[in-house]
Amino acid sequence: MLVVVVLAAMGVGAVSIGMADVVHALFAPVASTLHATILWEVRVPRVLLAAAVGAVLAGCGVLMQALFRNPLADPGLIGVSSGAALGAVTVIVLGAGWLSHSPWQPVLVPVGAFAGAVAATLLVLRLAGGSSADVTQLLLCGLALNALVGACIGLLIFLATDEQLRALTFWTLGSLAAATWQAAAVGVTGLLLALLGLLMTRSLDALLLGEAEARHLGVSVASLKRRLLWLTAAAAGAAVSVTGIIGFVGLVAPHMARLLVGPSHRHALPLSMVLGALLVVIADTAARTLARPAEIPLGVLTALVGVPFFFALLQRRRKHLEHAG
Repeated sequence: MLVVVVLAAMGVGAVSIGMADVVHALFAPVASTLHATILWEVRVPRVLLAAAVGAVLAGCGVLMQALFRNPLADPGLIGVSSGAALGAVTVIVLGAGWLSHSPWQPVLVPVGAFAGAVAATLLVLRLAGGSSADVTQLLLCGLALNALVGACIGLLIFLATDEQLRALTFWTLGSLAAATWQAAAVGVTGLLLALLGLLMTRSLDALLLGEAEARHLGVSVASLKRRLLWLTAAAAGAAVSVTGIIGFVGLVAPHMARLLVGPSHRHALPLSMVLGALLVVIADTAARTLARPAEIPLGVLTALVGVPFFFALLQRRRKHLEHAG
């Protein structure tokens, strides 16, 4: 399904390209044709970035839900997304004069976003007491940091010019409009990092039983928590640094995967990443076609789908607790 949707997404746009023409242009490209130029210069890097970012966010959502043993957790819980947004907004607003004259302008904002994501994770980890901290402490510190970062972003938005405000919309609502081959390479790098989670599936299954039980099964819980936090910060930070905040993918995709294959991370983690890629490719295709020639912010569409799903999960969890009680 993902392959079919990816090929279909490459054919949708201001210039429609049939599925057969897409396949022909991809595997037997002719540089002088219009279709080949549109595909290789515009659509292939964008669709590739969408698939990579969706897979990263979904995979990191699985890791965070295992760490917190909470089905409502996602990568934003430890400040990755908000920290990345703060880093990008800081560079855009406070580095405006420098950006206009710097030859490194195309990479400074993503680098600032990635640094903000890593710094936020480091701060949460330090405030919570290190890798041996209780998950409740991590959760509370993450929530507090997200509130603080939101206030800082609000202050910077207050200081921003009209031109800067348009650029800030990209980071606060998420978009793939600036997709390039370089951005796609960053997204694929985040995907390769997220795939390292497949090496920890047995430890993640043990962690679901509880920290004490996992220790009895031979899992180094402190080391596992540290690896999960840094892996999520690096992978999700790389993805968010080139797309802005795309919410709820890390919440929706893991639950869809568990409904299909059960809770075992050996199956749920890779399927979640495939479903996350599928969701973001579909959402981005809708974002760039529904209001053509304008684009709907990608984060708006994922939130429209994710928020009702989130409320449904809360309702289901409440009924489960009432039934258990």
